[in-house]
Amino acid sequence: MKPQSVKSLQAFLLKSIYDALFYIILPFLPLRLHLKARKNKAYLQKIAERFGRFNFSKIEHSIWIHAVSLGESVGVAPLIKELLDKYPKTKIVVTNMTPTGAAYIKNTFNNRVLQLYVPYDYPQAIKRFLAQINPKILIIMETELWPNILEQCQKHGISTLIVNARLSQRSYSHYRYIKSLMKYLLNCTTFVITQNKAYGLRFTKLGLNRSKLLVMGNMKFDLTVPENLSEQAMTLRNQLGCNRPIWVAASTHPQEEEKILAAAARINESIPNALLILIPRHLERFGKVDKLAQNQGFKTICYSKLSNYDQGTQVIIGDVMGKLLLFYAIANVAFVGGSLVQNGGHNILEPALLEKPIITGLYLDNFAEIAQMFLENDALITVNDEMALAQRVIELLQDKQLRRHCGLAARSIIDKNKGATQKVLNIVQKLVKSEA
Repeated sequence: MKPQSVKSLQAFLLKSIYDALFYIILPFLPLRLHLKARKNKAYLQKIAERFGRFNFSKIEHSIWIHAVSLGESVGVAPLIKELLDKYPKTKIVVTNMTPTGAAYIKNTFNNRVLQLYVPYDYPQAIKRFLAQINPKILIIMETELWPNILEQCQKHGISTLIVNARLSQRSYSHYRYIKSLMKYLLNCTTFVITQNKAYGLRFTKLGLNRSKLLVMGNMKFDLTVPENLSEQAMTLRNQLGCNRPIWVAASTHPQEEEKILAAAARINESIPNALLILIPRHLERFGKVDKLAQNQGFKTICYSKLSNYDQGTQVIIGDVMGKLLLFYAIANVAFVGGSLVQNGGHNILEPALLEKPIITGLYLDNFAEIAQMFLENDALITVNDEMALAQRVIELLQDKQLRRHCGLAARSIIDKNKGATQKVLNIVQKLVKSEA
């Protein structure tokens, strides 16, 4: 068992306040889930898990991976695949906080991993959870610093890795106000593995021991194309029309869909047979976006009812989980949402993997470093409004050579930055071996 981290009096007081506040709000958490269920009924599923109550037998030993939501789940998927191959007799437990993350893990790995909702961060729930799954190691994707999870894992001698860690200047500025607690929590970890040196420096300024810091790059570059994607894409392309121009608007948000549909109307004036596949970020909004498109005069269908498709269809609503790569694969142009409105943008690496020309809005705070890399290599086009979006989509749909240039530039960035997952895997193997 590793030695206990030293907790200062100030850190002790802050942790005590955190726990007290958590116990105060604890009775209201089921109500919060019911309120969220108004938009997404999946929040009512497996509520007991969120309180550390489970209906499966105790696991002898496991590897625990936590990925809070969809983006983190996609990013850690290559590592999960490697761990399944390396440790076929060890149960891989993946926890999520959101239904979208949970659905992605289930759809991607089926029964090969045990997917659970992470318990709320109060001591009794975390203790029950650890006793139930007996992890050798905890791997946390990006920066999910839950005090009781980190503290209880440290007390139980469980190696803890924060992988693909990032810490923006804004978050760092906020964490400085509780620096003593952050120092204690960060040093409960075995290693913090950051995407770059700048993030690493901020962690050390918060008190992370430099011996615990590793810089290994961004695991999100290690995406792979599913083996059967090409065959699925060919089948779907034939169904929609081999020569029909298709553009995808993915991971879109409220107020953004209106702009995208305005752009689609302008695009259809120049390219009448252009088809838009519109994929809202959140499951509960599929129906609203479909109705919005219909109210603006578009002939729409939902992907789940694709049997009703004909060449007069102008917009397909991507109302299914786990098909985003398929939609990108059949598209001529990809627009990645959350970027025409102030949501910080979403993952541009998925269309890049498939050599697609990529367009986004200007709001890319969540992927600032990656976006800058793409912009510097002519692999990303940014627009500031719906008319600019329409203009650039038209230009790309009409110019095959330009599409190819942008797509290859995007894919080359993916290829040049791969490798972080293997580096993390090497660390995991050493820690698991030392725990054996």
